[in-house]
Amino acid sequence: MTFQRARSEEQREIRRQAILDAAAEMLEQMPVAEVTLNELSRRVGLAKSNVLRYFESREAVLFELLERAMERWLEQVPDELAAGVDPRLSARERGDQVAAVLSASLARQTVLCDLINAQTGVLEHNVSVEVAVQYKRSAVTDIAAAAAVIHRYLPELGDGARFVAIMTLILAGTLSVYCRPSASALAAYEADPAVAVLRMDLRTTLEHAVATLIAGTLARS
Repeated sequence: MTFQRARSEEQREIRRQAILDAAAEMLEQMPVAEVTLNELSRRVGLAKSNVLRYFESREAVLFELLERAMERWLEQVPDELAAGVDPRLSARERGDQVAAVLSASLARQTVLCDLINAQTGVLEHNVSVEVAVQYKRSAVTDIAAAAAVIHRYLPELGDGARFVAIMTLILAGTLSVYCRPSASALAAYEADPAVAVLRMDLRTTLEHAVATLIAGTLARS
């Protein structure tokens, strides 16, 4: 793909979206750590200096993709909760159902989980204050939306719904990496079955963790 020089705002926006789409495609093929500006520039058909005219850094591109992935998930999860939670059940039973739905939903969102995990350790270390503030504001809005949909099915949580929303996303990001063992770790599990207890499935582990989080928050509420 090659571009002529963008001369209008519409052309600039097309260029920005092309960069984002190329980066999104890369994330489907490789972990966050392997997404480089050099490869992104090559795929989108621009010099690296031209990519930096639209985004101040690789991390700024990834922040926008994190926002995009969060928005997609927030569009899907209300319908998933509506289908998976029985409002006639007790708070504890509904809590277990909410945990099951959230864990299954997030386990399918590989890119979202990878970007959440990379947020504090990678993405926030090469961006301007302006970009950081912009993303943090978006994150506050997204967390409020997630808390609202959780609260809809577990009103007993009260203000604790926000804490559950935040911690569920953090757990999903962290566990998505832990539950993806390296080739050496897989070989170790096969060589010594006694250590295989450390091998965890993302969906199952996340469901147990979120169910425990919800139950504890309900008890404190």
